[in-house]
Amino acid sequence: MSDQLRAPDAGPYDALLLLSFGGPEGPDDVVPFLENVTRGRGIPRERLKEVGQHYFGFGGVSPINAQNRELLDALRKDFAEHGLDLPVYWGNRNWAPYLTDVLREMAADGRRRIAVLATSAYASYSGCRQYRENLADALATLAEEGVAELPKVDKLRHYFNHPGFVRPMVDGVLASLAALPQDVRAGAHLAFTTHSIPTAAADTSGPVEEHGDGGAYVRQHLDVAALIADAVRAETGTELPWELVYQSRSGAPHIPWLEPDICDHLEALHVAGAPAVVMVPIGFVSDHMEVLYDLDTEATAKAAELGLPVARSATVGADPRFAAAVRDLVLERAAAERGEAVERCALGALGAGHDLCPVGCCPARASRPAAAGVDSPYA
Repeated sequence: MSDQLRAPDAGPYDALLLLSFGGPEGPDDVVPFLENVTRGRGIPRERLKEVGQHYFGFGGVSPINAQNRELLDALRKDFAEHGLDLPVYWGNRNWAPYLTDVLREMAADGRRRIAVLATSAYASYSGCRQYRENLADALATLAEEGVAELPKVDKLRHYFNHPGFVRPMVDGVLASLAALPQDVRAGAHLAFTTHSIPTAAADTSGPVEEHGDGGAYVRQHLDVAALIADAVRAETGTELPWELVYQSRSGAPHIPWLEPDICDHLEALHVAGAPAVVMVPIGFVSDHMEVLYDLDTEATAKAAELGLPVARSATVGADPRFAAAVRDLVLERAAAERGEAVERCALGALGAGHDLCPVGCCPARASRPAAAGVDSPYA
């Protein structure tokens, strides 16, 4: 059989798990969901009801679950079209379908080697290690239940600089620029946004050698922002000013978090005379609540108050190019696990990330086992 006709080989993997955050799917789910998210932090129920107003304003439904279903469909379609016979499952950290339940189902289905795609493209505790801790917790539960053969789970590498993640965002920026009034388009500023995290967490993100001064988290976002800005310049012939800014801060006010906040940034740009702004949510895979509320609602209202024309570009969502990138990541990792030479696809200055998180990578707030790393108890 020729190389062109040979089916892609995902071995040793016999399944892909899409691992996400989860979200409420009705008003009655909101507070229980937030209790799951904040478990162990001692946040009063009344405070959770206040935080839940963001969800209640959208009927108590987070868009993230519907978006994950769309991504599941896109992955299955792409795999089928390319002859990749690999079943795709979906589990969440904080809401149904729960990760532990799905891993239990996968074990019962005979899945023994599972590739895991987390819906977080960058290095950080909350965006990587916490998912690995959740995987370890779920496997520990299955072991306690007497599951005879625990599946081995391997988390796919960070994909922030994969062209299948970057190019859809470039197209999103170009579409948003075209939607701005023509007289302000050429002078528009690009505000690349991502989730703010405590500066201490940013400084310790990524491998130990990358710790300090924002760590891998900030460097990876800056690399993606530069890639997109350069591509937009190449497409339009205009070099637009840009900055990496932050959103969705949720911590105590006395703890330093990454800044500037998007709303403060809009005010500063308005004072400086910027004619328009395109908000580019590079830190998010889909248009979930942080995008819909913090950008489309709160930041857009601030821009209207300032009289500043603003547009928000699209996240990658279920774009077929992103689905193809996931296929590429699975096959790349599978080949590496088989001991084959692998050419890894990555744009920008940072190159492709590691397959196994090293010891000390994005350290935990408290010592907890984490799967899919060098120090995993489930190797």
